[in-house]
Amino acid sequence: MPERPALLGGPKAVGPTDPSLFAWPIIGRAEEEAVLSVLRSANMSGTDVTMRFEKAFAEWLGVPYALGFNNGTAAVMGAMFACRIGVGDEVIVPSVTYWASVIQSMSLGGTPVFADIDPVTLCIDPKDIEWRIGPRTKAILVVHYLSHPCDMDAIMEIARRRGLKVIEDVSHAQGGFYKGRRLGTIGDVAAMSLMTGKSFAIGEAGILVTKERELYERAASLGHYERFDKSFATPDLVPYAGLPFGGYKFRMHQMSSAVGLAQLPEYDARIAEIRKAMDYFWDSLAGVPGVRPHRIDPSDGSDMAGWYGANGLYVPEELGGLSVSRFCEALRAEGCDDCTPGVNAALHTHALFQTADVYGHGKPTRIANAERDVRELDASLPVSEGIGKRTYFVPWFKHLDKPAIDLYVDAFRKVAANAAELRKDDPGDPPRLGGWHFFKHTKKKQEG
Repeated sequence: MPERPALLGGPKAVGPTDPSLFAWPIIGRAEEEAVLSVLRSANMSGTDVTMRFEKAFAEWLGVPYALGFNNGTAAVMGAMFACRIGVGDEVIVPSVTYWASVIQSMSLGGTPVFADIDPVTLCIDPKDIEWRIGPRTKAILVVHYLSHPCDMDAIMEIARRRGLKVIEDVSHAQGGFYKGRRLGTIGDVAAMSLMTGKSFAIGEAGILVTKERELYERAASLGHYERFDKSFATPDLVPYAGLPFGGYKFRMHQMSSAVGLAQLPEYDARIAEIRKAMDYFWDSLAGVPGVRPHRIDPSDGSDMAGWYGANGLYVPEELGGLSVSRFCEALRAEGCDDCTPGVNAALHTHALFQTADVYGHGKPTRIANAERDVRELDASLPVSEGIGKRTYFVPWFKHLDKPAIDLYVDAFRKVAANAAELRKDDPGDPPRLGGWHFFKHTKKKQEG
């Protein structure tokens, strides 16, 4: 007989663990001194530190241009503007992502067209893209979701054949690789959040990268008026040099860029440690019914970056139909505090993308400038609508502490082994799992 689960009165599998197992970001003396230097010089709103960070970040990715933003949302908006998303234009986006990957297209007068996701990668499904392309489609925005790289070969083939730009949202996967290429360097332009909860965490900040000078100049003209000068060569920008072209102020705060400069030299080693820990966890669960890792095969030079939003794929059929909600409830009772069901809820099901008139157009903002009612395409997104019942968050280990990780492995094994008992009082899943808000970012503090 398997040991009784904690939810039904048995002992907890996971006891107290070293706080450093989950503490993130790692802040040391170098970061503290970098921030204090900015404060002491009263240089918080300048650009010199940020420009040094941009240069280092661009060199790290192997691209000529990087542009710091005050957050990832603004960086994505800059990328869309760079690709000339404007009034009446469409951009194809995954339905399962955070709203900050998508909604900026509406702010620019454009229209997001939602595509379905792949049930294994949880990224936009290349097979669901092409039929959604219309006469006004300008770009495909992809999200390397929960650190898993998108199928970029298939996506780039479609984009090049159809004359579309590709925007990479790398907010979940900074430093990751797809077939030996850095994420963010494959499409035309990339944007990413660098906020405190992410793998590359420097404060509240974002960054845009590209290989094309025109895309860089357009992004800079939108919200970096202090850089928009006579050195710009893009013809339709030249007459307006020196003016706040977009009326926005998007520059990165220099305390964040100072932290970024201190973090960057250590980052690759730190996320390599995370990958070792997460791979050990999943390898230890091989063969356990109901659970599958959400990860990519590294044999072709791909990886899971810093494994932000670490997730598992749930197979309820292997546990007699035990709901993912009950499964996660049992895991939390064992001491796996962050195990919750679902991922981001499908954006196309939210009223913001169906009925909301944000800017007073007299019609839903999403289709205010559109040549077709793209909401009709939302009826064909079955994976996005059902994925919450087949996904759940798992512990995000920051260090390869095998004895500590083994406790969590034991918790998963115990819950799976007791599926029949847990099914007796299983209320099932609610109609919708997941949310449209932030994930629950780890707030455990470091000690010492």
